[in-house]
Amino acid sequence: MKKYLLAGLLTWLPLAITVWVLLWVLGMMDGLFAAVLSVAQALLPHGAYDSLERLRGIPGLGVVTMVFLLVVTGVFVTNIFGQWWVRQWDALLNRIPIVKSIYSSVKQVSDTLFSSNGNAFREAVLVEYPRAGAWTIAFVTGTPGGEVAGQLPGEHVGVYVPTTPNPTSGFFLMLPRSALRPLQMSVDEALKYIISMGVVAPPAEAPLPRPEEADPNRAG
Repeated sequence: MKKYLLAGLLTWLPLAITVWVLLWVLGMMDGLFAAVLSVAQALLPHGAYDSLERLRGIPGLGVVTMVFLLVVTGVFVTNIFGQWWVRQWDALLNRIPIVKSIYSSVKQVSDTLFSSNGNAFREAVLVEYPRAGAWTIAFVTGTPGGEVAGQLPGEHVGVYVPTTPNPTSGFFLMLPRSALRPLQMSVDEALKYIISMGVVAPPAEAPLPRPEEADPNRAG
C-alpha cells in the first residue's frame, strides 16, 4: 500500500506544483490588472466606472492585457525615442530620496541578470564550500570591480552559492578563478540538481578541464 501511495504521490506532485505556480502567476497578473482598473476608475469620469467594472468579470483578460502591455513597452523602449524617455524616467526617479536607492539597486540587478550581453548566471561551476573537501554548485556572477578588485590578489571571480531547496537565498563569494571547476551542465540542469538535493542529476558528460589544466602557463 505504501509503495502505491508513494508512486501516486510522485506522479501527481509535479503536476500539482506546476498548476499551483501557473495559478499564482496568473493571479498576480490579474491582481495588477485589477489595480490598474481601480486607478482608472478613480481618475476617469464616473460614467466610465460601470464599463471598467465589467472588465473585471472577463476571465483571463488581466493576463492578456499585462502580456500585451509588456510587449508594447518592449517595442517602445527599444527605439531611440523610447530609450530617451527611459533615461528621463531614470533621472527623475534617481532624484527622489529613498526611492532612488531602491530603484537604482533593483535596476542594476535586473540589468545584470536579464541583459543579453551579460554573463551573470550563465555558467555553473563547482567550488569548495563551506570547507576544504566539501563541494557545492555555484553560478558565476561576474568579476569583482572597483575598490574590491584592487584589494584582491590575482584574478578572482564572483560566484553565487544557492541554498537547497530554496535557491533564491544563498551566499556571494569571491574566489580565485583557479578554485572554480567548470561544469558542462546548463544553468537549468544545475538548478534542478540543487532544488532536488541531488536526486535529479543531469546526464554525465566528459568533464571540462580545470583552469590550471586548461592553461599550463597560468601562475600557480
